[in-house]
Amino acid sequence: MNLFMMIQAAGRTLEADGTGVEEVEQVSINVLELLTKGGSIMIVLAILSIISVAIFIERFMVLRKASNENTGFMNRIKDYIHDGKIDSALALCQSSNHPIARMIEKGVSRIGRPLNDVNTAIENVGNLEITRLERGLPIIASVSGGAPMIGFLGTVIGMIQSFFEMANAGGNVDVSMLAGGIYTALVTTVGGLIVGIIAYFAYNILVARVERVVFKMQARTMEFMDILNEPAR
Repeated sequence: MNLFMMIQAAGRTLEADGTGVEEVEQVSINVLELLTKGGSIMIVLAILSIISVAIFIERFMVLRKASNENTGFMNRIKDYIHDGKIDSALALCQSSNHPIARMIEKGVSRIGRPLNDVNTAIENVGNLEITRLERGLPIIASVSGGAPMIGFLGTVIGMIQSFFEMANAGGNVDVSMLAGGIYTALVTTVGGLIVGIIAYFAYNILVARVERVVFKMQARTMEFMDILNEPAR
C-alpha cells in the first residue's frame, strides 16, 4: 500500500468513527488594525500623507486656473498699444488675476524705455510668478524621498524589537513573541513605500503642469515683445 492509499484509508477511518481534526479558526484583520501594528512610525507617515495630499489638491487647482488662458487677452493688448491706450491696457491686465496678465502689466508699464529693460522687467516678474507656482512642491518632493526611509526606520525598529524579545526569552522562543516586531517591520515598510510612491507621482504631475504654464508665459512674453517691435499704425 502506497502513501496515497494510506492517507485515503485514514480519512475513511476518521469519517467512519465520526471523529476528525478540528478546523483551524480563521483570523481576519482589517486595514485599520493592520496600520496600528506599525506603531508610532505610522502616525508620522499618516501626517506626511495628509500634508502631501493637501498641497497637491491646492497646487493642482492653482495650476489648472493658471493654465486657463483668455485667448483674446493678447489681441486686446495689441489693439490698445497700437491705439496708444496704455491706461486701458494696464486696466485690462489689472482686472485679470493671472500670471501672464501680471507679466504683461509690468511690460506695459515700461513702454517707452529700451526694449531690453522692458524684457528684463517682464522676466523678473515671470521668475516671481514661477516661484509662486512652485510653492509647496519641495515639500512633496521631500515626502517622496523621505517617506520610504522613515518606513525603513520602522523596519529596523521592528527587527530590534524582535531580537530583544528573543534575547529575553532565552531558549523558549515563541513565534507569538516575535509577531509585534515583525508587524512593525513589515507594515512600516509598506506604509513608507505607499506614501513615497504617491508623493512621487503627485510631484511629477505638478511639475508637468508648472512647465506647461511656464511655456505659455514665455510664449506670451515673446508675443508682447513682437508687438512692441511692430511699426505703429
